Amino acid sequence: MSYAEILDFIRYMRIERNYSPHTLRAYLHDLDQFCDFLEVGPEALRRAEGEARVTASIEHLVQAQKAQIRAYLAHLQSAGASPRTAARKLASLRAAYRYFNRTGRLDHNPAREVATPKLRRDLPEVLSIPEVTALMEAPDTSTALGLRDRAVLEVLYSSGVRAAELAGSTMPNVNLAQGFMRVLGKRRKERLAQLGSYAIAALEAYFPVRLKLLTQDTDRVFLNARGGPLTTRSIQRIVEKHVRLVLPGRKAVSPHTLRHTFATHMLDGGADLRVIQELLGHENLSSTQIYTHMSLARLKAIYQEAHPHA
Repeated sequence: MSYAEILDFIRYMRIERNYSPHTLRAYLHDLDQFCDFLEVGPEALRRAEGEARVTASIEHLVQAQKAQIRAYLAHLQSAGASPRTAARKLASLRAAYRYFNRTGRLDHNPAREVATPKLRRDLPEVLSIPEVTALMEAPDTSTALGLRDRAVLEVLYSSGVRAAELAGSTMPNVNLAQGFMRVLGKRRKERLAQLGSYAIAALEAYFPVRLKLLTQDTDRVFLNARGGPLTTRSIQRIVEKHVRLVLPGRKAVSPHTLRHTFATHMLDGGADLRVIQELLGHENLSSTQIYTHMSLARLKAIYQEAHPHA
């Protein structure tokens, strides 16, 4: 059995499971790194600073036992990897073993017996309503790029979409009359993202100047100064730029902060958790339940500040 069979697994994850190229590269790197660990050992791997040098082979997976997988995860964390990174790499191994079990290439799955590292569920940062208002009003709407930036910020907060989903949005998929846009989420799953009145107004103001910015053959909604599509990184820079202007005390505010803020404000406003799950495009409700913890934490903080005997 050869490396080609590892590539069969990667092709399966791409075609059957709709995994993104970024995720597939991570899976392949994870398998390579695990095979490095089995081949050269932890000390040599540490000296190589974790770079994969031994091509992954199904033969390595055949030989691996539960104890070696646990030792690999321990090595990762001792080398500075977070429990979340170790858990992701274990998920890569489990997925590969499941595939090779199902296709009859392997008859055991030692990764299934290894416990997932315990993850700390840090509550994400969210903005207050006054902070959101200040951020939305930060762009200079007397300029074309200011109108674009305002629309970017309003849509991120109004819909809770990811930066990559916003960067990939196209004109045919925006319906201002109905107040939604179709986006492609993780694993290329399509969903409807809702647009509130402020986001619709910002897009209506931006669309005429979009035509003036347009210099390339693209139907992407958001364009850069050269007339091409905005990238995910450019959207992050737009958020960071305006945060520095009006919220200088805030650190590490990103497009994902606006996604968290959207979900938290929806929950605080009485929205059902499953509705928020649908709007965010979460596969599992457990991913959405962190926002209930956030709201409880906020309630406790308000109680501590307001109650005389707290």
